[in-house]
Amino acid sequence: MSASGGTKAIVAALAANLAIAAAKFVAFAFSGSSSMLAEGVHSLADSGNQALLLVGGKKAKREATPQHPFGYGRERYIYAFLVSIILFSVGGMFALYEGYEKIKHPHEIEHWYWPVGVLVFAIIAETFSFRTAIKESNLLRGKKSWKEFVRHAKAPELPVVLLEDLGALVGLILALGGVGLALLTGDGVWDGIGTICIGVLLVLIAVVLAIETKSLLLGEGAGAENEQKIEAAIVDGDVVTRIIHMRTLHLGPEELLVAAKIAVPQGDTGAEIASAIDAAEARIREAVPIARVIYLEPDIYSEAEAAKGADRDAAPGGPTPPGTEH
Repeated sequence: MSASGGTKAIVAALAANLAIAAAKFVAFAFSGSSSMLAEGVHSLADSGNQALLLVGGKKAKREATPQHPFGYGRERYIYAFLVSIILFSVGGMFALYEGYEKIKHPHEIEHWYWPVGVLVFAIIAETFSFRTAIKESNLLRGKKSWKEFVRHAKAPELPVVLLEDLGALVGLILALGGVGLALLTGDGVWDGIGTICIGVLLVLIAVVLAIETKSLLLGEGAGAENEQKIEAAIVDGDVVTRIIHMRTLHLGPEELLVAAKIAVPQGDTGAEIASAIDAAEARIREAVPIARVIYLEPDIYSEAEAAKGADRDAAPGGPTPPGTEH
């Protein structure tokens, strides 16, 4: 993902949420609407989340150190995971609690024009933020569906902002519905029901974000398309005759580790093999520019050894399942 694209979407969301949060708290102060309070806390939590994403992006740019030889690219995943926790605890759980209290102790909404006016303003502002996130995401999404983009994106910022903005828009509609029904019926319970619906929505979005960022934290491979490009780049048909096995791992959204055991002819000299490996590394970086760390181990391919299955020590986590060897 383009870091600049992600940053643009984050800044747009941050500016919108800060303005919306201030407006919602003012509306709550004048109207006493629990939906407004829940939405105000939601927008404040979202603002904090976007600030965390910006901090994570900055920290991820630090140079590698002896203690962290592969750099700090995964900081972006850590901060995205923190966002999901904050969205769940501060946003979702607070809204559920506030909605429960409102249903238990309902009261009429005062100065109805404050919450209604703020909600309309918030919907317009969130639509602008959501539109920016969609526009930046489309530059990277390609032919993937939105579900595939969120599930398989290696950079967490845009999926996080997309889901936050979507949740904010739906939450605003729920809040408007709750406030509207409370005004029409004169029963403040509807305001509480709208608040609980907002809480459930935020919890669901937080769970989805937590699941996806957890997968990134554990370490994801390059993806089928990039792996095919890497495989095609490694084999030259002359010195490098085949790939015995290969592993890829994202060290960060824009940094990929490639480790492969490659087959070379038995009679080749060390100089010939070293030259072939250098050429293969150059081809890999040309085919997949984010492949920054590459380790290629030459070996003599043996049909008899291959038939026995992969070496446990050569395949992290256990032997390669039959039929998956290259």
